[in-house]
Amino acid sequence: MNLRRLAAAVPLLTAAAIGLAAAPALAGAPGTAPGGAPAAAPAAAPGPAEGLFGTQDPTYDGVWRQSLSLVALDAAGRKLPVKAVDWLVAQQCADGSFAPYRAKPEADCGPKDQVDTNQTGAAIQAFAAIGGHRAEAEKALSWLQSAQNEDGGWGYTAGSPSDANSTSVVLGALRALGVKPSAVTKGGKSPEDALLSFALTCEAKQSPGKKGTGSAFAFQPEKDGALLANTDATAAAVTAGYGAGFVVAAPRAESGGSLGCEAPRTAKDAARNGAVWLAGALPENGAVMSALPGAKPQPDAGNTADTAVALAAAGMPEEARKAVGWLQSEGPAWAEKTGPAAWSQLILAAHATGVDPADFVGRDLPAKLAATGPGGRTVAGGTVRARESGKDSGTTGESAEADKKDEKDKKDDGGGASPWWFVGVGLAAGAGIGFLLSARNKKNGSR
Repeated sequence: MNLRRLAAAVPLLTAAAIGLAAAPALAGAPGTAPGGAPAAAPAAAPGPAEGLFGTQDPTYDGVWRQSLSLVALDAAGRKLPVKAVDWLVAQQCADGSFAPYRAKPEADCGPKDQVDTNQTGAAIQAFAAIGGHRAEAEKALSWLQSAQNEDGGWGYTAGSPSDANSTSVVLGALRALGVKPSAVTKGGKSPEDALLSFALTCEAKQSPGKKGTGSAFAFQPEKDGALLANTDATAAAVTAGYGAGFVVAAPRAESGGSLGCEAPRTAKDAARNGAVWLAGALPENGAVMSALPGAKPQPDAGNTADTAVALAAAGMPEEARKAVGWLQSEGPAWAEKTGPAAWSQLILAAHATGVDPADFVGRDLPAKLAATGPGGRTVAGGTVRARESGKDSGTTGESAEADKKDEKDKKDDGGGASPWWFVGVGLAAGAGIGFLLSARNKKNGSR
């Protein structure tokens, strides 16, 4: 299960069971927190903080759902609440990292603030969408680089084994800052090398995909080194492999390409195999299925939204819209129960498939999401077009044209909260993968 889905699950959990992180029809790992670490339920759940989206306990997902909400609103062309931006900025630790939630952000970060790569990668993508706070974004990037593993990837926490989902989130963050993945290496390995290592071979058993059609990704190797097909990890890896983050542009058909399975040489080759596998595993009704061990599989709205985004990133709009078709029927009821992270996922899935989020079967999804956040003054997001720095170092850069537009927007809004310079967004797909953080249950291989 990913942290995105954990965010959606929070209102359905009790304090004693919060480590399960299961939303309606979601599979999870009992007794585990994001990334598979043992969960420790707080003695007393903190109340929602001013500026935070949602009223649910933010202990495990505050920064994630805040980042996702800001990105989704910007993708939908809506202005962003200044209080929400300020809340996110205040959560950052001095070393650049982010924990899921700090009740006293004015205090220095300590051992009890369990910082992780997923919250930090999500915050970077939010900074890119916001259109400012370059210093904070670069500080977060520096921390992520310090947490990189020798295989080129990232685990949920610094020092934990790399997994496909965390690596994918960080890849989205790198590209949101215009950083080339090949420029961020450890032990001679890049993040894309790590992503490729999680791809199953064409000959491997890959239920529930169709035999011989594509190949999936695993969350991470089992103890014996085996790779088990995982739907959630595959959606994350496909999106990252195609160079996308949380935000994927409206669909465009990818010309050519085999619908079979070919031995991958690059992360994008593996992503193509993964997209074909996802399409083959998608039921006729478009709903991705998942289940707790021993339970009957049920539709998983969060996983379905992630799959729609991944298929759109791979240039498979027809298949992506099939998943969104099911979400149009069942998604709003799910989001009403589960909060801002779910509304954000619906917005991003609609955006990726060319469906108007403001008219999602008669519902204005961005308005629904905004209603869960703080009121007050708003500011336009920093929808900066993708641009190459021309250097392999992957450094960020400003866009003069975008600065002028943002300055005008600030004046229209009565002023800005702080200097709003722009972070160069390194994705034609938009500031973003997104996707999926890694509180996955790697043992549930059929997901």
